[in-house]
Amino acid sequence: MFQDDGSSSVTSTPVNMFPSMSGMGSPYPWLKDLKSEERGLCLIHLLLTCAKHVASGSFEHANIALDQISHLASTEGDTMQRIASYFAEALANRILKTWPGIYKAVHSTKIAFPSENILVRKMFFEYFPYLKIAFVITNQVIIEAMEGEKMVHVIDLNAGESSQWRALLRDLSARPEGPPHLRITGVHQQKEVLDQMARVLIEDAEKLDIPFQFNPIASKLENVDVEKLNVKTGEALAISSVLRFHSLLASDDDDEFVKKRVNKKDLSQDTSTTTITMGSTKIEGFLNALRGLSPKVMVVAEQDSDHNRPSLMERLSESLYFYAALFDCLESTLPRTSMERLKVEKMLFGEEINNIISCEGGERKERHEKLEKWVQRLDGAGFGCVPLSYYALLQSRRLLQGYTCDGCRIKEENGCVVMCWQDRPLFSVSAWKCRR
Repeated sequence: MFQDDGSSSVTSTPVNMFPSMSGMGSPYPWLKDLKSEERGLCLIHLLLTCAKHVASGSFEHANIALDQISHLASTEGDTMQRIASYFAEALANRILKTWPGIYKAVHSTKIAFPSENILVRKMFFEYFPYLKIAFVITNQVIIEAMEGEKMVHVIDLNAGESSQWRALLRDLSARPEGPPHLRITGVHQQKEVLDQMARVLIEDAEKLDIPFQFNPIASKLENVDVEKLNVKTGEALAISSVLRFHSLLASDDDDEFVKKRVNKKDLSQDTSTTTITMGSTKIEGFLNALRGLSPKVMVVAEQDSDHNRPSLMERLSESLYFYAALFDCLESTLPRTSMERLKVEKMLFGEEINNIISCEGGERKERHEKLEKWVQRLDGAGFGCVPLSYYALLQSRRLLQGYTCDGCRIKEENGCVVMCWQDRPLFSVSAWKCRR
């Protein structure tokens, strides 16, 4: 997928050099004779061509492109073949949604197993260094901000991984002034995840002799009442949001707009361009409410890519580059036949791709944005950026050295950290405090 100079063939090759194939008929025997690089170029061109037809409502032409893609793509092939499979599926789902009855019938037997989703996210945590780096930085920021505090309250807005807070417990137990009374409020949609986290953390706290409480909130983030996070007077508050805030970027009036647009079969864009200026996004109210809690520090980790563009073509192009980098990272880590790799690609990345490409309005949760947009948004909500310390950066770089995937990079950007594959930004971590 990546050439000798480290650049991705997805991002560096002009697709207009490839001839149009929309008029060719099945079974396209010549497609099988393409070499790997030619096949990758062909798939990029076909995906972009298909997306143009989907956006314009030319479903017959989109169907031809999807048929051609099916002869080249494979969930067990190289990087481009694998991601093409998931983007093609997402484009097909977008078409099917114009006929709700067909879409519901096709997906009526699809069963979601929460336990498998939990397992896949743990696999992502294990095989990629990015979440571990976010957790290490978050803990270091909290340790530094809470120096000398006797009562510490941490609100975890995406409480899915107990290892982060187990490490924090160990760090707090080693403080020269002794550990504080620690309370962690965990927000997660699944109660069993919170119950397991509570058992693990309470047991660790007892072993370390740290006064500890765990407050579980089983809820979707958009349904959380900030006033019920139970922040008490005298507590020093820290907030952690790892890959969660982007799910609140839908505009309040998107759903009604999407209903009208789909009825007209105009699949080209939604109203996302107006979300920042209209002041009607859920995230603005949520950030203002969090600021009202007067946190001493808040750490935000997000995907660093612009998948919240208004048009389908813009989102497909941007997300194609982003997921090509993630799939390439897995290519360097696990064999192509690895069941763990297949599960991460299908159940995590594939679901995200489907949401970015096939969904609109409130249904579209994967609205990833670049660090500079989050800086603007958090600044507008009354937060000021806290530059990450030298020690936080040192810890993250040491952690990265332990991984075999040589393409992972870390760079400091205006006091924040951006994590990359080769030169492609993937995730950012930033720290914030309330401005007076």
